[in-house]
Amino acid sequence: MFVFDWGGLYHQPALGWLTAGVVTTLAVTVAAVPLASILAVVIAALRLERGLLRWSAIAVIELFRNTPLLVQLLFWYFAGFAALPRSWKRWIADSHPWAVLPPGVPLVTPEFLVAVWGLAVFTAVFLAEEIRTGLSAVPAGQIEAARAQGFSRIDVLRFVLLPQAFLNAWQPLVGQFLNLMKLSSLASSIGLGEITYQARTIESYNAHAVEAFAVGTVLYLIIGLAMGRLLIWLGPQRPGSRRRAAAEAHLVETGGDAL
Repeated sequence: MFVFDWGGLYHQPALGWLTAGVVTTLAVTVAAVPLASILAVVIAALRLERGLLRWSAIAVIELFRNTPLLVQLLFWYFAGFAALPRSWKRWIADSHPWAVLPPGVPLVTPEFLVAVWGLAVFTAVFLAEEIRTGLSAVPAGQIEAARAQGFSRIDVLRFVLLPQAFLNAWQPLVGQFLNLMKLSSLASSIGLGEITYQARTIESYNAHAVEAFAVGTVLYLIIGLAMGRLLIWLGPQRPGSRRRAAAEAHLVETGGDAL
């Protein structure tokens, strides 16, 4: 009969490995999410153009959406990183004490940088499609009104289209951000010490495979739940939605009827 032995995870070095894995997963996610968002806005904007720019954006979307992330990470790690200028690679290989998070997680390494870039590019194409869907829900009259007032194409995109696109598509965008966090587990294939990598290290060290991966699963679950709630809270809200939510919560607490 199988007996769980959790003691091997509560002592060093296993506990330190798990801690480093959580910090690495969070750091990769925090770095990749804004980069993916910026790339997505650029791709979505090009998708709205005509001619070569539009077809270039479509080609990028189809390329990265229809190839496995694992293959993309391996390509960026073995081919993309090798193509960088020699001075860049020397700088990355140098010691950077300012870029080390407790408990000793380095941020300026080929593995970390490739993981951030690969996850950001892969996620950006999905975000761009979600943004495009949000853009399609913006009434055409608003665009015409903005142009009638002298707004340039960039200003229309910046002040009229994108704010409403993010509002319309925020829930799907949050789902893509959560997928980015979970897909960071594939970065273990290039040697990034995130949660999955550290769980495998513990399994090799003390053979506690079931316990290590069970804890890893719970850690992903906790991070995902916390991240999802935080993004929903920080995200754009429809007018009056937060006030309504607060009123509903107050009525529930006081025993009143829901609005």
